Amino acid sequence: MSITIRQELNEDYKITEKVVKSAFANMEFSDKKEHELVSRIRKSDAFIPNLSLVAVNKEIVGHILLSKIKINNDNQFAESLALAPVSVLPEDQNKGIGRLLILEALKKAKELEYNSVVVLGHPEYYPKFGFKKTSLWGIKAPFEVPEEAFMALELQENALYNISGVVEYSSAFFE
Repeated sequence: MSITIRQELNEDYKITEKVVKSAFANMEFSDKKEHELVSRIRKSDAFIPNLSLVAVNKEIVGHILLSKIKINNDNQFAESLALAPVSVLPEDQNKGIGRLLILEALKKAKELEYNSVVVLGHPEYYPKFGFKKTSLWGIKAPFEVPEEAFMALELQENALYNISGVVEYSSAFFE
């Protein structure tokens, strides 16, 4: 299998949304609306086209999206990125495609000089990429989540040093 990771194009949107919908169709923790979230984020000011990537093997088999968020406390805020969602067609899962998407998205985010990425995800999976519990920095989710599932990654050295507060997601996450 030869996988290419590239930036998502406007003409990919419908196909990408089908991939995202299919990827989450049988996931028990899913609300089955991740494809709608992707569409809403694309229309928001949190959208970064360079960080919406697709995995292609003749056709699109996976997608990842990093979008702008803020980490707020009473007297300051820091910009960060949310990794949500990462999607791979069910028949292509467990073949390393998600890993390729994550590694490329993190590499591009670092090249674009973003400082950090936050993810709500599997606590056994994301630490493989260097993600750690946000509680280490005093960063909290804006809703109830298991502490071990809410993680962050510093893209620049000590990027989260002296950063704490509550993550503020784009309103696209809550529509």
